[in-house]
Amino acid sequence: MQNGSSLADIRAFVTIAEQGSFTKAAEVLQSSRAHVSRQLAQLEQQLGVQLIIRTTRAQRLTPIGEQFFQQCLTSLQTINQAVIAAKDDTEQLQGSIYINCVGGVIGEDILANIISEFNLQYPDIEVELDFSSPRVDLISEAFDLVVRMGELEDSGLVARKLTNIKVQVLASPDYLAKHPVIKHPKDLEQHNCLTGSIKRWRFHQKSVQHNNAPIHELDINVKGNFSCKSGRALINAAKSGNGIVRLPALYCEDEINDNTLSSAFTSDSAQDLAQEKWHSPDVPLFLLYHRNRYQPARLKVLIDFICQRFKQL
Repeated sequence: MQNGSSLADIRAFVTIAEQGSFTKAAEVLQSSRAHVSRQLAQLEQQLGVQLIIRTTRAQRLTPIGEQFFQQCLTSLQTINQAVIAAKDDTEQLQGSIYINCVGGVIGEDILANIISEFNLQYPDIEVELDFSSPRVDLISEAFDLVVRMGELEDSGLVARKLTNIKVQVLASPDYLAKHPVIKHPKDLEQHNCLTGSIKRWRFHQKSVQHNNAPIHELDINVKGNFSCKSGRALINAAKSGNGIVRLPALYCEDEINDNTLSSAFTSDSAQDLAQEKWHSPDVPLFLLYHRNRYQPARLKVLIDFICQRFKQL
């Protein structure tokens, strides 16, 4: 406030003027008469003017006090309306929510269907779902929620794990028949690998004789003649026999089931029992949002809704 005047002191002055009495003002403010009197004295001292003339029998506003009262009354009404609107935004199941998500099956099918179901239950909440960017800043780009795959850096955001995404290395039977057998991840360095934004593929080695405990980790730099951030485009290229892809299994369930894509690694069940098996590790899927104790009710409801639906998948 100008000249150090506090909002509490101004509220006390307005209440005194409205009630016409220090005693009644103290009752409205749930304070003592002495405290209300001190607040008025502080305000007058800070402003350097007398706002209310007090006598033992009565009180009245000075001309400058009347002018100040009218201006403060209007301003306080605006402030009160803003406070009510802010509380309503926090407590009411209405308003807008902005979400950024990875595309493909996860965003365009799974999350979009979850949002559609949510909209049926909460028709007054507007949800905008965006697939525009692989990395976004929740603050600068004004998103309320972000869904991301992969391990996360410590960003100060809340990260709720939704699920683990199974990842497979796949190729068409035609490609596998025409190219050298792949028994080890390093063999991929000699193959045409179709990639998205990640060109360093990680593999874990598990022992089938020791409860699938991971015993080795290996990163392979892969290369190929086609790169695209669209999972569907990579699937189609692999189905055509152009190379090897590494994708979430749920992106290509139909292709795996009808055998138009299959595991790129040679599989022999008798060998597997005697040898350790290499595989792509699962990738965690996270829901990210601000660490905010005054989170709107609509956002809390949607966060819980998304988490529960992913548990049911």
